[in-house]
Amino acid sequence: MNDVKRPELCVPFFLWASRQIGYTHTPMVYNALIELLSCNGHDRVPDAFLMQIRADDRDLLRKLLNVLIQKCCRKGLWNVALEELGRLKDFGYKPSPTTYNALVQVFLRADKLDSAYLVQKEMSSSGFGMDGYTLSCFAYSLCKAGRCGEALSMIEKEEFVPDTVFYNRMISGLCEASLFEEAMDVLNRMRANSCVPNVVTYRILLSGCLGKGQLGRCKRILGMMITEGCYPNREMFNALVHGYCKSRDYSYAYKLFRKMVKCGCQPGYLVNVSNLARCLCGAGKFDKAFKIICEMMSKGFVPDDSTYSKVIGFLCDASKVEKAFLLFEEMKKNGVVPSVYTYTILIDSFCKAGLIQQARKWFEEMLRDGCTPNVVTYTALIHAYLKARKVLDANKLFEMMLLEGCKPNVITYTALIDGHCKAGHIDKACQIYARMQDDNCETPNIITYGALVDGLCKAIRVKEARELLDTMSIHGCEPNQIVYDALIDGFCKTGKLDDAQEVFVKMSGCGYSPNLYTYSSLINSLFKDKRLDLVLKVLSKMLENSCTPNVVIYTEMIDGLCKVGKTDEAYKLMLKMEEVGCYPNVITYTAMIDGFGKLGKIEQCIELYRDMCSKGCAPNFITYRVLINHCCSTGFLDEANRLLDEMKQTYWPRHISSHRKIIEGFNREFITSIGLLDELSENESVPVDSLYRILIDNFIKAGRLEVALNLLEEISSSPSLAIANKYLYTSLIESLSHASKVDKAFELYASMINKNVVPELSTFVHLIKGLTRVGKWQEALQLSDSLCQMVCLTCSNSLKHNTTHKFSTKFCQVIVNMLTLGTYFMHLVVK
Repeated sequence: MNDVKRPELCVPFFLWASRQIGYTHTPMVYNALIELLSCNGHDRVPDAFLMQIRADDRDLLRKLLNVLIQKCCRKGLWNVALEELGRLKDFGYKPSPTTYNALVQVFLRADKLDSAYLVQKEMSSSGFGMDGYTLSCFAYSLCKAGRCGEALSMIEKEEFVPDTVFYNRMISGLCEASLFEEAMDVLNRMRANSCVPNVVTYRILLSGCLGKGQLGRCKRILGMMITEGCYPNREMFNALVHGYCKSRDYSYAYKLFRKMVKCGCQPGYLVNVSNLARCLCGAGKFDKAFKIICEMMSKGFVPDDSTYSKVIGFLCDASKVEKAFLLFEEMKKNGVVPSVYTYTILIDSFCKAGLIQQARKWFEEMLRDGCTPNVVTYTALIHAYLKARKVLDANKLFEMMLLEGCKPNVITYTALIDGHCKAGHIDKACQIYARMQDDNCETPNIITYGALVDGLCKAIRVKEARELLDTMSIHGCEPNQIVYDALIDGFCKTGKLDDAQEVFVKMSGCGYSPNLYTYSSLINSLFKDKRLDLVLKVLSKMLENSCTPNVVIYTEMIDGLCKVGKTDEAYKLMLKMEEVGCYPNVITYTAMIDGFGKLGKIEQCIELYRDMCSKGCAPNFITYRVLINHCCSTGFLDEANRLLDEMKQTYWPRHISSHRKIIEGFNREFITSIGLLDELSENESVPVDSLYRILIDNFIKAGRLEVALNLLEEISSSPSLAIANKYLYTSLIESLSHASKVDKAFELYASMINKNVVPELSTFVHLIKGLTRVGKWQEALQLSDSLCQMVCLTCSNSLKHNTTHKFSTKFCQVIVNMLTLGTYFMHLVVK
């Protein structure tokens, strides 16, 4: 029949053969005839052939129709099988038990439980029972649908005694339905019926629980399994280790790994060892991970380059470069030649750790070993050099890359452009961008454009940045939020607010919502330009776009309003700020205090300071300095003194370098009104020279010469502060002479000479004036005569040895001073 393939000949032959003594048609023959009769592509056998067979042998037709239904069921054609079942019944036949079982199975596979039930019911009424396999399929489907009770009832009704395989199918269905409690009940029933669970039973349970994340239940099942002498196979162990690693239960994963080795089940290096090592590294258990790798290697596992690279990569990702380095050395000892991938991982990790020199050594070793670096290797090193501001080294490496024929990618170009921009080499960045375009190999992406736009804006070349924005759109690279923000910030910093507003509108039109950074740039610039009306509009727009201002923006606005004298509006804004749940910080309070202080509203300053403290916002050094200065300028010296005492408890510096910042921040009038020097001495902190100069100068101006002299004596006696300069001596001598304390002035002059401080001519002028004030004309004339002789001698020596411009300038100064002194004497004589 297979050879002839002619139904009109084959059907008679089939009928003839069935009548031969000693011959019975086999299922293969039936199938061959069915295939022949439906060779036109249709599964339905023509009725004419069936009628021909029926006329010759009715039983033969019954068998043929049953085989036809079974064949449709095997193919999963349950709808065709139903049609053939109807034709079977139309011919007056009943389905065979095999046909019924096939129909039940095909409906179960199609998840048509109700149809399977109908067939089973008809089968039962016909006096047939399901076979063991069909019943197990039915039980599996019912369990999978969560109808375990019905499955058990059906088993009892069929009077079937399940075996281990049967129970395994039920447990599998329940696990697929995530009904783990019911699955455990079936396991217990199985044991109660003297049916011993096998490895497959436990594997089904473990796989089901593992797949649904029931890791706690897995532990219990695994314990039961091992107690009964069953052990998971290698694949199951691997899956369990992976599952517990994934759930971050690394201790149990490690215990399973040990159990696996103990059970004689060797772990796969790639699957288990590297996976467990990666997970342990991710949990920070690097020593344990390294120990596992070394232990497995000691047992004969020699990982290949791929495995080494993965584990080295795991360690590097966890910033454990020293462990990665040790493993790399072990790799070379075992004769495994590192690939470019391994070298690149190490170089990149060392670069990220800031160890550029070591990374460069690996790079050189890589070249010596004949391993050619790829674009990722070069890019990692170039990026590291640029981050470290070693632009020259980055450029050299880039040129080397080109000479070696390694084509840069967009990441390489972007790193170079960004690095040069951040280093302030904007022209070089533009050259690299031009080269990138000329190569026609890599199209700049949004990050490339963003870096260049930001760099141009920071270099105050906003016009070029604006042109680049248009270029981006032409090349199909739409600007993102970062590019727009950089451009708006650039326009704001250059005072081009109209252009900034234009970009702002374009940005909004492209669907990007301005963020806090964008609004902050605009508000800051508008305040500098004193366009307060626009500031309020921007704030209103910000609130409309549901972009809630943060404390930085509120502080900028409060500071800006205070600087233009609108402190009432600033204070209202601060109150509003608190209402919306954004609380002022120390900078906000300081700006507000400074604003009130500049308008002389010292009461509001103090009230605001107290309010600040009561709300838990501690004032900082600048707050104290601003408040004390305003107290001094308005005459609130007691309050200033109290604030200073309070400040010293928290912010009074313990180091010499910090005192200058404190003292120079206060009003000089305030410095002269306090015993600052005593306080500094008590704190065992010696002020720097600038502090002494400020103090001495202020005490001189305040007429407190004794204090000034004491300070000068202290500064002169201190070995660490040998700064007794001409200015201090001259200033004090002048003040003492003016106060008619000539004897004290001459003592100071003698001290000056003893300390090898050469006096200026003005010092002598002040001494002569002082002598005349106390009526010591004779001493004044003698000093004047000595001074004239000294000047003449100095000029004579200078003319002999020096004809430079320096001498000319000095000579003119001497003549001016002598004329001043002569005029002074003439004035006294006339008087």
